[in-house]
Amino acid sequence: MSSLITEDFLLETDHARILYHDYIKDLPLIDYHNHLSAGDISQDSSFENITQVWMSDDHYKWRAMRTLGIDEKYITGRAEDYDKFEQYARAVPYLIRNPLYHWSHLELKRYFGFDELLDGSNSRSVYDLTRQILKTPEYTCRGLLKQMKVEYLCTTEDPLDDLVHHRTLRKSDFTIGVNTAFRPDKFLCIDRIDFQDCIMELSKIVNKEIQTFQDLLEGLLNRMEYFHNNGCRLSDHGIDTIPFSRVSDNLVEQIFSKRLRGMKLTKLEIAQFQTSLLLFLSQNYHRLGWIQQFHIGAYRNTNTRMYKKMGSDKGWDSIGDFTNLKSLMSFLDQLDQNSILTKTIIYNLNPSENAIMATLVGNFNDGTIKGKIQWGASWWYLDQLDGITNHLNTLSNVGVLSCFIGMLTDSRSFLSFPRHEYFRRILCNILGNDIRKGHLPRDYKWLGKIASDISYHNVKQYFNLT
Repeated sequence: MSSLITEDFLLETDHARILYHDYIKDLPLIDYHNHLSAGDISQDSSFENITQVWMSDDHYKWRAMRTLGIDEKYITGRAEDYDKFEQYARAVPYLIRNPLYHWSHLELKRYFGFDELLDGSNSRSVYDLTRQILKTPEYTCRGLLKQMKVEYLCTTEDPLDDLVHHRTLRKSDFTIGVNTAFRPDKFLCIDRIDFQDCIMELSKIVNKEIQTFQDLLEGLLNRMEYFHNNGCRLSDHGIDTIPFSRVSDNLVEQIFSKRLRGMKLTKLEIAQFQTSLLLFLSQNYHRLGWIQQFHIGAYRNTNTRMYKKMGSDKGWDSIGDFTNLKSLMSFLDQLDQNSILTKTIIYNLNPSENAIMATLVGNFNDGTIKGKIQWGASWWYLDQLDGITNHLNTLSNVGVLSCFIGMLTDSRSFLSFPRHEYFRRILCNILGNDIRKGHLPRDYKWLGKIASDISYHNVKQYFNLT
């Protein structure tokens, strides 16, 4: 079978090919948001087979396989690793036009040199080929990162994490920078079933019983300082929407106390609590010189039956329609009025909000920092051909594309880094088509610089990695 991933994959014009091959193909990668295991990197873990490294945490693949009627035992169940891979291989031909079709072939070629189309007929040979390759020293976690020229990456950790693996990495001779993001979602989501348990865990970590909202703030500040002292300069929040409903300190104390007593809160009380806590966190992000990220707009764990059976992050989430962008603007405006608005990256999941989001971030770019407030890269269901294209086109039309800090993987897989290549090819294809149409000059040196900045240099400057 012929190869899908040719040298000019996704590059429709000679102009695009020149921009990609001559200017950005060999640039290093900065992956500033992912969910990789710092422990695996620290211990330089290896994998016995492709199923372990490719399918064990990939809810993109899981959802597709379920849709095709594949039994759960081959997805997250107890089937043998080869049987799971074989089922996915048989599924791949039916995934045409889904990003998995491109990603799967791109990853197989870049990491394993496999240059054919994957299907059930060659699943055994591919499984055996990759299993042998994964035994070599170059295919440990660190080796996989080096192969893709990763220069820096940032994982995501709970505030209670001891960061022992990050500390070990900072003291090691590993040349790739590995840092973390502080993600306090469990404390923002006061309506969580296990919220009281989370408070008890925090109490143990900070060695102080948390009985009041002020105690909670002090406890989280303790953890922020701990993260900061261990190199953290980034926060992240995965929250449905950014609320803005300010109330007095006394009322927030009452809301917190009510929840600790096991009482149910109203939607308004939840928003009031979250507003107060987010303002406190953001104020301290600014004080510490951190960058803050907000991933908004997802409906999570929508299948109650499967959530109870399997837990979160198993593929039961979807695009939401509830993002209150007016409250987000009010939230940012409040921080800006008090001169405590730090560098901010906002990712939206609903494509119908693209134009609003692209203009919203421009309201708070005040000339003090290039691209201070960023509309983040196409996220989750949008990090595919049309989603990335629409994102770049919208940002170009109502924002400043040249200031954009580019792509990230947002992945749990060590084989996901070719997604940066995917993004870079799409970017060059857009610019190349504009040259062909006469919308941009045939100035490869200048446009090559712009593409290089978006792919690498802007994010390096934004994160002060120079």
